[in-house]
Amino acid sequence: MAYVPGTALLAALVVGCSASTGTGSSAPDSKPGEATVAAAAPGKYRTLPDPCRAVATSALKDLLPGAAELPEDQQKKVYEGTATVTYNTDRRVGCHWKSEAPDSSRTLFVDFERVVSYDPSVSDDDRAREVYAKKETAAGLSSPSATPSSTKDAEKQTSPSPDSASHALSGPASEDKNADGPAGESAGGNGSASSDTDGSADESLLPRTLDDLGDSAFLDDLLTRAGSTAQNRTVSVVFRTSNVIVTVEYTEQPTVSTVLPDSKELQDKAQSLARKLVDQFSE
Repeated sequence: MAYVPGTALLAALVVGCSASTGTGSSAPDSKPGEATVAAAAPGKYRTLPDPCRAVATSALKDLLPGAAELPEDQQKKVYEGTATVTYNTDRRVGCHWKSEAPDSSRTLFVDFERVVSYDPSVSDDDRAREVYAKKETAAGLSSPSATPSSTKDAEKQTSPSPDSASHALSGPASEDKNADGPAGESAGGNGSASSDTDGSADESLLPRTLDDLGDSAFLDDLLTRAGSTAQNRTVSVVFRTSNVIVTVEYTEQPTVSTVLPDSKELQDKAQSLARKLVDQFSE
C-alpha cells in the first residue's frame, strides 16, 4: 500500500472541496441574476447651524425696533434670543426673539429642520421635497405655480386643520404659542393680506410661492385676533435648500385694537431675512 504524506493528503482534500462547490469567489448565498440596489445619495447637509446666532444683530435691530429703547443689558438679552427645546438638535433647532414697543410688540421665530430619509431607496432630498410639499399644501398652495383661491376674513376665526397642524413648528412664536403651532394659531391656510380702504385685498401680498429663494419657497400671511380686541399678523416664509427646510415667522401685534399690522412691511422684512439665511447655507 502506497504511503501518502499528511501534507499532500490535506492539499488534495482542499482542492477537491473547492472543485465540488463550483462557485469560485462568489458568495455561497448569492443568487444568479439578482440585481443590487444602490443606496440613495445622502443629503447635502449633515449638521445644522445655531439658529440664535444665524441672525445678525443688525438684522435683529431692524426686526425688533422696540429693543433699541431698552437698557444695554436688556438689549443684549433680547438679541441673544431663546433657543427652542427640541429632542434632537442634529435634526431640528429653532430660536425665538421678542421685543416690546409703546405702539406694538414684535416676535421673530426661526426654525431649521434637517430631513433624513430612513428608506435606502429614497434620498434625503426627495424626502425633504415631500415634507416641504405638505407644508406648501397646508398653506393653500398646492404647487409652485398655484395661487391661493381665497383669503381669510380678518375677523373670522378658524381652527387649524389636521394638515395645517402637521406643518406647524415647535417653539414659541408668542407667549400663548403651543409646541406645534405659530402665534396663537396655525400659519397654514390662506392668510389675510393688507387691504385698501374699499376692502379689496392687494393681490401682490396674498400667500404665494416665491422665486429665487432656495430650491422651493412660499410665503403665508395670517391676520388673527388675540384675545378680545387686539389683532396680530404673522408672516411665514418657508424655503427648502437640499435636505433642510427653513421657516421664518415674523409677528406684529399693535397695542391699539383699531390698528392693523402692515403686511408689506412684515413680508418685506421676513423675505429679506430668509434670503440672508439661504445665503448662509450656500456658503
